Amino acid sequence: MKNKVPYRIYLSEEQIPKYWYNMRADMKNLPAPLLNPGTLQPLVEAELTPVFPTACVKQELDNTTRYIEIPEPVREMYKIYRPSPMIRAYNLEKYLDTPAKIYYKFEGNNTSGSHKLNSAIAQAYYAKEQGLKSLTTETGAGQWGTAMSEACAYFGLDLTIYMVKCSYEQKPFRKSVMGVFGGKVISSPSNTTEVGKRILAENPGTTGSLGCAISEAVEKAVATDSCRYVLGSVLNQVLLHQSIIGLESKIALEMYDEYPDIIIGCAGGGSNLGGLIAPFIQDKLLGKTNPEIIAVEPASCPSLTRGRYAYDFCDTGKITPMAKMYTLGSGFIPSSNHAGGLRYHGMSPILSQLYDDGYMKATSVGQTKVFDAATLFSRLETILPAPESAHAIYTAIEEAKKCKESGEAKTILFGLTGTGYFDMTAYQSYMDNTMNDYIPTDEDLQKGFDTLPKV
Repeated sequence: MKNKVPYRIYLSEEQIPKYWYNMRADMKNLPAPLLNPGTLQPLVEAELTPVFPTACVKQELDNTTRYIEIPEPVREMYKIYRPSPMIRAYNLEKYLDTPAKIYYKFEGNNTSGSHKLNSAIAQAYYAKEQGLKSLTTETGAGQWGTAMSEACAYFGLDLTIYMVKCSYEQKPFRKSVMGVFGGKVISSPSNTTEVGKRILAENPGTTGSLGCAISEAVEKAVATDSCRYVLGSVLNQVLLHQSIIGLESKIALEMYDEYPDIIIGCAGGGSNLGGLIAPFIQDKLLGKTNPEIIAVEPASCPSLTRGRYAYDFCDTGKITPMAKMYTLGSGFIPSSNHAGGLRYHGMSPILSQLYDDGYMKATSVGQTKVFDAATLFSRLETILPAPESAHAIYTAIEEAKKCKESGEAKTILFGLTGTGYFDMTAYQSYMDNTMNDYIPTDEDLQKGFDTLPKV
């Protein structure tokens, strides 16, 4: 476009991709397989189908199919809130006085306020097609639990959600929203499962973690007839479903006649970042382009920047398969003053492999800087971002400042994963100057590393 591009471009319904993209099909080094913790052998389909919907298991284990068709009922539900907009951050660019062009893909225009619905719909659909009656899951900040509640309501499935205790207490209205859609929310760890009781007995004052909540959700699923467990991040199938973000982004940027030099995403378990970078990492893997990809994680939960690349349990109770990933140890519990999500102890095996192979960079940020960026962005761009998203905003601002210093007019793309309307306790803490940063010491992290399985 020769004239000034519009502030935002919406694709048409017809431009919603018909296929998800599977990054593993083009990776030079595949992520290591999930292991059975009893035998230490790679898991096979029959061992996973008692836990996950069968179609999701097939996608989890598929390393070769490059494009997987999106079922038409899933695309139909996508049309309720997709395509999501690609927005040019003109006001932020002007404020920073930078030659950089800053774009963001906004995933917050649905009731969950996040990108999580993209995979929730798919997993609920496959469960319904299989004839299942109910699902279980965990949630940290609440976006995934809300998204899964929406999807289960749409497809007529019962849902039990184990919510990390810290968030359960900090965000009471998240529980209310999940309840509107029929989700049953339980504070985790709880006394409703054997693993929850054990965790509480060992650490009565724990504020919980995603690892704890996963343990409880899996136990509930395998003990309940016609029930399976679903997960909102980390797993291969989730990154597959989330590729819709990057696929739409690439189409939209082509309409701007743009291609990103830098791609930035917040990183907890990896669903948003993996989805955003998907078609661009394909270009990079195939040697077509070489964008810089930056994963941004909280300094209080730094799995990529300070973790170990090793096999670890995906949950605190050590009842799930083991995945090779950058991890802080399955027993790691983030500080209770950590305000946002991004609190999982490990990182997606796909992203871990890409990072280890040098296709991505990673950085960590303290939360007061994150909220500095969030409030600035809100005032300039009128969207109140989720704290998770603000990690990417902070780093995008820093990269734009570098462009000002160098005079380079780079194109920056970041993922605005969702809105922060249920994070007002954290925003108020920031405005009251009662928020502080917690960065674990090497000694703190070593406690988690000491518990890594010997594989």
